[in-house]
Amino acid sequence: MEIKNLIFDFGKVLVDYDFMPVLHRYFKENREEEAEFCKFFINQDFIDACDREEIPFRDIIENAKRDNPRFAGALQFFYDNYADFVIGEMPGMRDMLIWLKNQGYKLYGLTNWCSAVHEVMERYGIFGLLDGTVISSEEHLLKPEPEIYRCVCERFGLKPEECLFTDDKPVNVEGAKAIGMNAVVFTDAVTYASDLRRFIRESQDKKGEDRG
Repeated sequence: MEIKNLIFDFGKVLVDYDFMPVLHRYFKENREEEAEFCKFFINQDFIDACDREEIPFRDIIENAKRDNPRFAGALQFFYDNYADFVIGEMPGMRDMLIWLKNQGYKLYGLTNWCSAVHEVMERYGIFGLLDGTVISSEEHLLKPEPEIYRCVCERFGLKPEECLFTDDKPVNVEGAKAIGMNAVVFTDAVTYASDLRRFIRESQDKKGEDRG
């Protein structure tokens, strides 16, 4: 089946992020307190809760402040400066998406991210190249849950076998494969281009075999 649709994770694929420079601005030289904050809030459970957003992101932060008054100031700073965690577009990816769009591919985004992602999307032009997005906080679903991959397909009328999904986390790549998508782990733009060429070649070979 021909690859027609390319689906991209956001963080570490389209844009890069790093929590620590922003947290350093708040904690300054108090690295011990910073480490304690990270133990509670820069971990998968808390980030997943923010990304699923079963209650609004603001309320998640307010609840965390109430339950952890020691870190109330840091949590407010985390919330107020959230978009600063993104430090730029991933090298080569804007040019890559422009080229792919000119080749006729449809480009989509599928991300685990809280609703503050919209401020990030306003800052970086690469997101304007996408034909559509599915954001976890709007669906209250997270990769690698199968429902979120199906959501992309249903919303935009895509056949899984005609999609190539990429994500920096292998578990999310496996989630895409489980519902019938082609998928690769993202490392950098050059490697992604090589992976895409491989999938195109394999689909063309398969088409030739079917005709034969």
